[in-house]
Amino acid sequence: MKYKYELHCHTGCVSRCGRVEPEKIVSLYKEKGYSGIVVTDHYSPMTFKVSKLACPQKEINFYLEGYRRMAKAAGNDFTVLLGMELRHYFTANDYLIYGVDEKFLYNAGNLLNAREKQVKSLCVKNSFLVFQAHPFRPGIRRCNPDYIDGIEVYNGKTSKKMNEKAYRWAKNENKLMISGSDFHTEKNLARGGIITDEPIKSNGDLLRILKTRNYEMIMEY
Repeated sequence: MKYKYELHCHTGCVSRCGRVEPEKIVSLYKEKGYSGIVVTDHYSPMTFKVSKLACPQKEINFYLEGYRRMAKAAGNDFTVLLGMELRHYFTANDYLIYGVDEKFLYNAGNLLNAREKQVKSLCVKNSFLVFQAHPFRPGIRRCNPDYIDGIEVYNGKTSKKMNEKAYRWAKNENKLMISGSDFHTEKNLARGGIITDEPIKSNGDLLRILKTRNYEMIMEY
């Protein structure tokens, strides 16, 4: 049996650019035959109210709303895991981080203020994985490869040409590769993700499978 998982998904209640509520997202992905989703809502200067930008760590209950609602709606036959798409102050770069949990977010401080080297250190310390998302979109600079574990080589909202550049970069640097739909609206539904031979039930399962590259990537051009 094969299992399909979405690795890049935004909810309408947290990510300002998201347009679909968590409960509906679960329903849509179940209809498409997926076995689970990693919720990667934006943790960025665009996520939080201007009055809260200096201290986003005080808004973690808000940030977790999409994940919590999706997990509640999922039932026993669908996996929902917490991830994040991090953007620091004064940059357009985005980083997908896998393995995070609620305790980490409550205790991590202001992640908007952490730069790539600091984030990599946090990921190593906590056994997380960090991937640069859609690295060849206009306005984005390629990160120092030493500060990432992998690269999103297929993004459902990015052109084939840019995705192919990301694939070549990842291959040249011998980095882990992932695919994600970058779900914001229903037109982004089930464009990407991974296919595994075993079910993913926890962040531990996800991290092990990504590290061992024991998956196929979904790439819907």
